[in-house]
Amino acid sequence: MERIEEVVIVKNIHGLHARPASVFVQLANKFDSWVLLEKDGERVDGKSIIAILSLGVHPGANVKLVIEGPDALEAFNELKNFLESGND
Repeated sequence: MERIEEVVIVKNIHGLHARPASVFVQLANKFDSWVLLEKDGERVDGKSIIAILSLGVHPGANVKLVIEGPDALEAFNELKNFLESGND
């Protein structure tokens, strides 16, 4: 099973507040792979809006994106692009 980990800078001007966190979760749920986000040593389920909001990700924050599963590369590329795009 493929596993990809990389630190990504969140470029959205609002960080991962409700709207972009919701979009991130929708994207993550399209994939069969496990999606995790880690910030300041706390690792949460990337398919859970409550978990992502609990991280308090602000603009410019470094988060580790961890994807493991059968479609890890595709999931990683799409989610990384979203985090780095600056779009809601």
